[in-house]
Amino acid sequence: MSGIEIGRLLRSGTTGFVVGCKVQQSGAPSFGAMVRVPLEEGYQVYGLIYDIHIDDDGLIRQLITAENISEEVLRDNRENRTVPVEIGVLALGYEENGQVAHLLPPRPPLSLDVIYLCTPEEVVRFTGAGRLGYLRQILRDPKLPTDELLTAHLRQARAAHEAGGDQGWFGEAVQEVIALLKDDRQRLMAVLAAASEI
Repeated sequence: MSGIEIGRLLRSGTTGFVVGCKVQQSGAPSFGAMVRVPLEEGYQVYGLIYDIHIDDDGLIRQLITAENISEEVLRDNRENRTVPVEIGVLALGYEENGQVAHLLPPRPPLSLDVIYLCTPEEVVRFTGAGRLGYLRQILRDPKLPTDELLTAHLRQARAAHEAGGDQGWFGEAVQEVIALLKDDRQRLMAVLAAASEI
């Protein structure tokens, strides 16, 4: 398995984790992107980026209040400084000994474990396993921007499945979302409206 290393874990729990990283604008991971954390031989945790938080620091505060900042100074601070970026990840499931489970992981990753962006093949492998049970993890937390997060995820997963020749996955995913939200018509309509943007 490959993938792009994006950072290391700062803290984690059963339902998710926070990653610290240094990124430039062009290489920043995207909201809704799937990630994985390999922990030991045959075991890794999958998740979905739900928040990207860029903290300020003393130098940034000084720069924004300065007048006539040159492009060179801006470029130098963006490219040569460690920008404090924290990425929140929602746990979607795990893989153990080749078996994908759409359940909360039995043990979370540890601090300083490396996190990787999933390749399209890894996205297909995880999302295509089982009966889309991981979607309930996305819909469960009321503090998350569920509509937009689900839409961003479905866009990424649909592209990966269709590139691999699976034209039916997206329809199945939408049917599962409808089934999960059948008792919450208002939320269902909001999620479907967001998903119609795909």
